[in-house]
Amino acid sequence: MEKKQEFATQSRVVDSDVVILGAGASGIAAAISAARAGLRTTLVDAGPMPGGELISGMAVDGALNGRGEWILGGVGRDVFAECQRLGGYVGPLNDHRLIWYVCLDPEVMKLAVAGTLAKAGVKLLLHTVATHIDVEDGRVGALHVLNKEGRSELRAPLFIDCSGDADIVAAAGGKVLKGGPGGELQPVSLMFRMSGVETAPLLEFMREHPEHFALGESEAIRQGRTDRQLAEAAMKQGQPSVFLKGNGPLVSAAIARGELYPTALIMIQPTAPQRGEVCLNTTRMGGIDGTRTAELSASLATLTDQVWQCSEFMRNNVPGFARAAFSGIASRVGVRETLRIDGEKSLTEEDVLEARKRDDGIAKGSHHVDIHQSGTGQIRIPVKDGGSYDIPWGCLLPKGVVNVAAAGRILSADRGAHGSARVMGPCLAMGQAVGTASAMLLRSGGARPAFAALDVQALRTQLKKDGAVLDGTH
Repeated sequence: MEKKQEFATQSRVVDSDVVILGAGASGIAAAISAARAGLRTTLVDAGPMPGGELISGMAVDGALNGRGEWILGGVGRDVFAECQRLGGYVGPLNDHRLIWYVCLDPEVMKLAVAGTLAKAGVKLLLHTVATHIDVEDGRVGALHVLNKEGRSELRAPLFIDCSGDADIVAAAGGKVLKGGPGGELQPVSLMFRMSGVETAPLLEFMREHPEHFALGESEAIRQGRTDRQLAEAAMKQGQPSVFLKGNGPLVSAAIARGELYPTALIMIQPTAPQRGEVCLNTTRMGGIDGTRTAELSASLATLTDQVWQCSEFMRNNVPGFARAAFSGIASRVGVRETLRIDGEKSLTEEDVLEARKRDDGIAKGSHHVDIHQSGTGQIRIPVKDGGSYDIPWGCLLPKGVVNVAAAGRILSADRGAHGSARVMGPCLAMGQAVGTASAMLLRSGGARPAFAALDVQALRTQLKKDGAVLDGTH
């Protein structure tokens, strides 16, 4: 008779004050905030390293507004500071197109994230997959996980869903929304890096041939300047922070010849000036549902082919890249959009575009409405006057689930607003908000805490004490 034997059969119970699923930007900020406030904090992730897109090479969007004002403070800035302390590059830069962003050295950021989590006292469970939850009357009692040690039951009075796919909320019966009206999803991408890039020839090429580059797509950035003047301003900034546009003559001709896959932009952002290294954000594959493991896994072959194709294109066609070498790739495929929660409140595209401020705001965003499409398509609509908008507390509170808060790209929003708020700056700020809220709820001593019962003005006061930026910016 055939006998079945599991690899690991041990089962155990682990008690915490708060359990957080997902160690991307929002998850690490939630964990650091909760642990610093004295909570026994468990952070769970299926991957081998915490940080998510923070350690991919991608720049952090939505940390400054289009005027160059910081709208991110608190934990996010603390992690940036730790990266700098360790010698990593951290550069707030104007893209001379639509926004400002923060470029980072992803290798040093790995050290900064791990060290900051450890210093805060976070219990980190990597290589750990969530399998199911215990839920009764809208209250989650435990998150069940599986790893090499076996099965564990993670119990806590509060849970935070930073999974990127609303895993806890959906399992608990909360309503979730998916993509666009027809279920369409933004394409997936894979960040990669090249080193030995020479900045001066690249910027000189932009000055002499601005027709190849995306420049001045918002009046807050353009300010009446010509493309040539914007290119000269980018040269003065002195960093290889430029965007080759997919409909420009250089890229479009390569696409037509079959030398390059269809793409809207080739985004070039510095990661380590001492290595002459940049990150390129350009690969894309549409029609992939990031919640379907087989689809997401199969996309890797196409995306890695695109990485190599783009590397060759850059070396052969773009000044400054002639002697550049491929130097690194993100550890996972980047997913822009899957599920988002139906919350007590919902952020709208109008809120974003009008730079709307709210008295119940617990985080800020400033990124343009940004919806990538397959091939060369991309929707990009700037925020009014280069300003920022507020994300209401209710956007992180899933309807019908009382002791779970959500943060990151699963916030409650319509698709246009989601296309702005899904980026890392707002995700870090939202994570700090839910981590701080957890500590405030448990300090209040209630036997059955509910996130919706928290006084949002008290939360705002505490967040500002902890360095969050909630007021005083455009």
